[in-house]
Amino acid sequence: MTSYSCCLILLLFTWNTSAYGPNQRAQKKGDIILGGLFPIHFGVAAKDQDLKSRPESVECIRYNFRGFRWLQAMIFAIEEINSSPTLLPNMTLGYRIFDTCNTVSKALEATLSFVAQNKIDSLNLDEFCNCSEHIPSTIAVVGATGSGISTAVANLLGLFYIPQVSYASSSRLLSNKNQFKSFLRTIPNDEHQATAMADIIEYFRWNWVGTIAADDDYGRPGIEKFREEAEERDICIDFSELISQYSDEEEIQQVVEVIQNSTARVIVVFSSGPDLEPLIKEIVRRNITGKIWLASEAWASSSLIAMPEFFRVIGSTIGFALKAGQIPGFREFLQKVHPKKSPNNGFAKEFWEETFNCYLPDGSKNSPASTSFHKGHEEGLGAGNGTSAFRPPCTGDENITSVETPYMDYTHLRISYNVYLAVYSIAHALQDIYTCTPGKGLFTNGSCADIKKVEAWQVLKHLRHLNFTNNMGEQVDFDEFGDLVGNYSIINWHLSPEDGSVVFEEVGHYNVYAKKGERLFINENKILWGGFSKEVPFSNCSRDCLPGTRKGIIEGEPTCCFECVDCPDGEYSDETDASACDKCPEDYWSNENHTSCIPKQIEFLAWTEPFGIALTLFAVLGIFLTSFVLGVFTKFRNTPIVKATNRELSYLLLFSLLCCFSSSLFFIGEPQNWTCRLRQPAFGISFVLCISCILVKTNRVLLVFEAKIPTSLHRKWWGLNLQFLLVFLCTFVQIVICVIWLYTAPPSSYRNHELEDEIIFITCHEGSLMALGFLIGYTCLLAAICFFFAFKSRKLPENFNEAKFITFSMLIFFIVWISFIPAYASTYGKFVSAVEVIAILAASFGLLACIFFNKVYIILFKPSRNTIEEVRCSTAAHAFKVAARATLRRSNVSRKRSNSLGGSTGSTPSSSISSKSNHEDPFPLPACAERQRQQQQRGCKQKVSFGSGTVTLSLSFEEPQKNAMANRNARRRNSLEAQNSDDSLMRHRALLPLQINEPLGVEPSFQAASSPETSSQESVVGDNKEEVPSAEAEPSLPSVNSRNFIGTGGGSVTENTVHS
Repeated sequence: MTSYSCCLILLLFTWNTSAYGPNQRAQKKGDIILGGLFPIHFGVAAKDQDLKSRPESVECIRYNFRGFRWLQAMIFAIEEINSSPTLLPNMTLGYRIFDTCNTVSKALEATLSFVAQNKIDSLNLDEFCNCSEHIPSTIAVVGATGSGISTAVANLLGLFYIPQVSYASSSRLLSNKNQFKSFLRTIPNDEHQATAMADIIEYFRWNWVGTIAADDDYGRPGIEKFREEAEERDICIDFSELISQYSDEEEIQQVVEVIQNSTARVIVVFSSGPDLEPLIKEIVRRNITGKIWLASEAWASSSLIAMPEFFRVIGSTIGFALKAGQIPGFREFLQKVHPKKSPNNGFAKEFWEETFNCYLPDGSKNSPASTSFHKGHEEGLGAGNGTSAFRPPCTGDENITSVETPYMDYTHLRISYNVYLAVYSIAHALQDIYTCTPGKGLFTNGSCADIKKVEAWQVLKHLRHLNFTNNMGEQVDFDEFGDLVGNYSIINWHLSPEDGSVVFEEVGHYNVYAKKGERLFINENKILWGGFSKEVPFSNCSRDCLPGTRKGIIEGEPTCCFECVDCPDGEYSDETDASACDKCPEDYWSNENHTSCIPKQIEFLAWTEPFGIALTLFAVLGIFLTSFVLGVFTKFRNTPIVKATNRELSYLLLFSLLCCFSSSLFFIGEPQNWTCRLRQPAFGISFVLCISCILVKTNRVLLVFEAKIPTSLHRKWWGLNLQFLLVFLCTFVQIVICVIWLYTAPPSSYRNHELEDEIIFITCHEGSLMALGFLIGYTCLLAAICFFFAFKSRKLPENFNEAKFITFSMLIFFIVWISFIPAYASTYGKFVSAVEVIAILAASFGLLACIFFNKVYIILFKPSRNTIEEVRCSTAAHAFKVAARATLRRSNVSRKRSNSLGGSTGSTPSSSISSKSNHEDPFPLPACAERQRQQQQRGCKQKVSFGSGTVTLSLSFEEPQKNAMANRNARRRNSLEAQNSDDSLMRHRALLPLQINEPLGVEPSFQAASSPETSSQESVVGDNKEEVPSAEAEPSLPSVNSRNFIGTGGGSVTENTVHS
């Protein structure tokens, strides 16, 4: 049974190796064999298998010079290790290298060879089989190139735990150790490359791209990772297509149509050179230019794509390349290649033929290499560099350095260095096994593997724990996923001015070890777009939104397609393509362009602005005028006018007006906490003090004139002390209101941002509007009471209590403060303070003008009216008017009685000789009609109107001595009449001296006398001389009698009464 199995396996092995003749492999014996998989050709010839005969192995076509250089790098590394005295001494490494033809099928054929040999060795059949040509097992494989090929190979090698170290497969799927147990690589995985691509797009501020990926395990995972990174950076993908070198022409045409119709100028391509080549050829045929190609490392330096005839289409390529390494002596090794000098390298013959476009005769006209070339060329597959159907024979003396091919491009050794590093990684793992100390090994109980009988899985164990320093001084160790973390170089395709070839200019790098945001470096000065331009191309769905605007979403479009929307007021954007506008800080506002925030305008009723200056000037004017009036009253304090106005209360009233004008100044200027808490109480207390003084003055005069003969109780009750007490009590109520307000809800300075967006209003927050209402309401209540008393006393002697002017002042006060309420409620900001200042000034000026300006005018410009006689004249006229009204009422009653008795002609008093219309006011206020001979006589005449007529009242004031004599005579003659006089007339005669500020302690005495001899006569004259009634229509003219009233005050009053 064992013999049968041996024969079966040998037959399998024989069949497997028969497809690979000696010229299709590179092989060398050694103590330990390393396997190698390299793409010596780009593909295989398409051939239909109809299965009418035994299927033949497909032929490889299109020679890959770079693939042969990579193979040479592996051979060079093995030769260098074998010649090293320190690395694996007394051990020889051999190799078995196969061509994958860049296809999975060829790679699996070669991998099956490795596995079959290992399986034979595991059966230990040496004692049964005489295997003189026995080759040791392959303990590790270097390769393959493409990620799709490595995926298939890794699945097979993983079954037998044969370590596979790839030099170019970067798919992130291969990091899955559950599936690919024995896979390792010396190239970074595509996860970092996809991130780097997204970072480059973000760096150039592109957001509208297309993607193309190879339809294999390299392209699909790479582009998927790129999509994830693009989504995080708000990069939109216009189209996404899959390609393959085996795609039919119709599929290629469809992809090209998509590219041509797309508005995206940047195209990200995750593909290998062979897969991308058909697409690029069709794009070149259609001459689709203006695209920017972002290349993955698999094709960024591919000789299939980087061709001068393609440069006009793909000249704006930016790609990733692996970090270049240095291999000392490798250049010379490459130059020594020759078919006769490389007996172990079966690919050298074909390389020589492809390089010099000739053929080497070997006695066999049907050598596989020649046959492969001729078939490929005849079928139009573009094999080699030949331009004719037949090649000339090679002489063998050709100079390899005289021909420029990708094989001799050793300036940037990237993949070649990865191959070199992969071989050295396996060698160092074997060195660890060779130098292992028992008890410190990686296996059970610290045991070590036997280097002479080493197995693949033991090498894999040591590779996972590998740590050594390479020839460039860098530390090499595989991570838990079997990857080496490396950096990328960023290259830009340039057209060489010397020979017109495509050169790869390094324009930056990507450091995966750096912090996020610091990994990418690009030198833009080295980049040429399209081979000549320095301007960065535009690849956005929408134009950039300038600072001051933001991106607005368009419904139904990707997020990268947007419209630019201006930032709203109060928000700004200081960068291009802002996704959202930022809000300005609370004390700032956006400028006109919404590109930055500027401090808000701070506004309050300032001293320096015109409005504030005007209000200040009016307040100062009020203070000046009030001070002037106070000065006048002080200087003329002993004159009758000042005395008659109760000068002590007038002084206090003027002081309160000064306070009123001054309180308005607290409303101007920047509000502070202390000014906010002071201004309303100052205004409220000042006005209450002012109104209280006016109220007490008016009420005192009214009560005095309406009272009967004043007693000592009246004089004591209305003394100055009590007047000041009443003023204090009224003011104290306001003070209590202010104290409660300041204690419970004190006003404070407040920065108001809500009224206007661009302005901060610094105002006073009143704390409690109810308290402010109480303050103003109490003031208005006192003003209403004062108005009531002033209106009631409007007909009293005008020289004393100025009731008419007080009434006007209170009307002004009410108009101002009633208008203030809606104005205060409808304004905001600094105008709130301005409205209140205007109200304070208007009310203050109204009080000052109505109460004091008339008196100041008389004092300064009419001194003749500021005399005792003038004051007494006014008071006597008022007394006579009251008596005349009483007489008229009695006359009217008597007349009605006479008419009811049948028209008897009794003696009835009449008010005038010439009658006036009864519709007129029967009792207008008295007025001085004529002042004659004031310098010769101390007297006056008053024209008094009452009823329907006018009577002239003549008053004379004689010397005190004469008056005393006249008084005694009058008392003797008219004692009876004095007892029967009218109460009302008596009351006003008695109060005459009180009104001219006589001392309250003197009791005045009055008597009435009737005599035909009077000191002055009253002439009766009709108001309307044109309307003289006839004798038939009117009673006969009345006769005039005279009645004298004499008081002790130094004057005599003569009353002329009228009888019919």
